Amino acid sequence: MSLGYAEKLSFREDVGTVGMPEIFDPPELVQNKIEELAVMMQKSKHLVVFTGAGISTSSGIPDFRGPKGVWTLQRAGKGIPNASLPFHRAVPSLTHMALVELERAGILKFIISQNVDSLHLRSGFPRAKLSELHGNSFKEICPCCKTEYLRDFEIETIGLKDTPRRCSDKNCGARLKDTVLDWEDALPLEEMNSAKEHCRSADLVLCLGTSLQITPACNMPLMSIKNGGRVAIVNLQATPKDKKASLVIHGLVDEVIAGVMSKLNLRIPPYIRTDLVQLTLRHSLKKKCVRWTLRVTSIHGLRAPLPFIQSIEVSFPERPDMKPVVLREQPFSLQRETSMNRSFFMLLKLNFSDGCSCLSSAIGWHVDFQVSRSKKAALSEIEL
Repeated sequence: MSLGYAEKLSFREDVGTVGMPEIFDPPELVQNKIEELAVMMQKSKHLVVFTGAGISTSSGIPDFRGPKGVWTLQRAGKGIPNASLPFHRAVPSLTHMALVELERAGILKFIISQNVDSLHLRSGFPRAKLSELHGNSFKEICPCCKTEYLRDFEIETIGLKDTPRRCSDKNCGARLKDTVLDWEDALPLEEMNSAKEHCRSADLVLCLGTSLQITPACNMPLMSIKNGGRVAIVNLQATPKDKKASLVIHGLVDEVIAGVMSKLNLRIPPYIRTDLVQLTLRHSLKKKCVRWTLRVTSIHGLRAPLPFIQSIEVSFPERPDMKPVVLREQPFSLQRETSMNRSFFMLLKLNFSDGCSCLSSAIGWHVDFQVSRSKKAALSEIEL
């Protein structure tokens, strides 16, 4: 989970059992259990997956109750653990991407997640088949029209509070709220109802990377048992629900899921991250000159951060008379005054922050104010 999220939570002394020892089944036993799980999933008519923090640890996000988890270290007086990369740069794990393929293959019907890291949505898993019980640190919602806004930056607050932005619907305009629950907040009704409905319909609920301690969420998988379904658990620690499960695998979630995908002859798709930036060029006439302003902003608004961009180099290769500049502060903006009669080619080199798969990307823009005297805007999609 997000370390920022953990810091924002109100204090609570009782956070459940923490620091339990990790258990590793012998390799041969793990392989046998992988084969058994693959058969269970293949025969399932309504598979539901229930996920916890353990599926995101390989993405660089610490869990809560593991030996080096957030709550475990805090209880020991050691503070919050270090993440291996900024929260917004975390990418979906092998397990996240495998779940995407299982849904595409028609095997997986629904995911119920306790995570707030947005990695299920980032992986490309359909929102309509996902219940985020504890919210999403990258999502805002309009309390009036219920429109959801998925961001590429972490929302400033938790606890269903007002954020600095408003609904973009002209007929609404209400102040948006964050979606992440604090300790005392009730589970969102729509998310909870859809989760319960799918658990009751499930013939198999697969629990991945969760200690199954937080109520009422942890009791949802057991609803399938009441209707003749089964529960399988993959986790490195023992859980309170192990005795009621048909299969328990103590092993790394990524390794188990990779083995299952191999048995099912399914390929795990690669993750390709796509970030969107908006380039806007506004200008006004001043005699024979044009005063123009270039802005590079988030598609989420002028004040929304672009955490993946460190700086922008703006140059004019065909115009040695136009001085290049490096933009280092957000919001990225450049003001110039040039002749209306002379067009120019503008080259923007976007230098990315640490954690991106490439160092930079370039965007070229031919500007001719005589072609159109109206405001110009362009939307550029960048794959990192």
